[in-house]
Amino acid sequence: MEIILLSITPDPERLIEEAGRTCYLSFDKISNESHRKFIRMIIKNGHHSVLEHASATFRVKGGSRGFTHQMVRHRICSFSQQSQRYVNEEDFSFVVPEAVALDPEASEIYGRFMAQSRETYKELIARGIKKEDARFVLPQGVESEIVISANFREWRHIFQERCSKAAQWEIRKIAMEMLKILKEKAPTVFEDFIINEEANTAASGLKIQS
Repeated sequence: MEIILLSITPDPERLIEEAGRTCYLSFDKISNESHRKFIRMIIKNGHHSVLEHASATFRVKGGSRGFTHQMVRHRICSFSQQSQRYVNEEDFSFVVPEAVALDPEASEIYGRFMAQSRETYKELIARGIKKEDARFVLPQGVESEIVISANFREWRHIFQERCSKAAQWEIRKIAMEMLKILKEKAPTVFEDFIINEEANTAASGLKIQS
């Protein structure tokens, strides 16, 4: 699995402050470090709309169609996904859940099913069936590349929902990697998300000090 940051708003935290201070016409309060206090203040007060002025775009490789089916439910995001209508999937790669991989018998059953799906797909293509119809036999475990863009307000919502221990393991793993990247690129915006490496979870501590 590979998570790549393709693009991010330049100097995002200063942009957020510049936009947010328009509401108060308090530009005279801008200094080299003022963006940190300002962002902490707007998050603490729930003025999250200001965060929408900054955005980030990620490419995710090696995630399953099961993951993308969950991810695209975040409708404020923009998505561009590998198409099974146009991409030949005869040699598809697939994701193996850890619970399956750790059980030798389950792993054998899983692998056998994937091999059968691949062969069925190939047979349909060989008979002249279009990829858009042959794809109906492809399982959710098939890898599917996707590009995801969202503003910072939406990324915060995604991390709140998908980094939780209640989230499904694959989307949580991917969201955690995205969060780690954005905590580096926009540390103040995402500083209240506390990462638990041992549990591979994160949650907003909601202890923002202005």
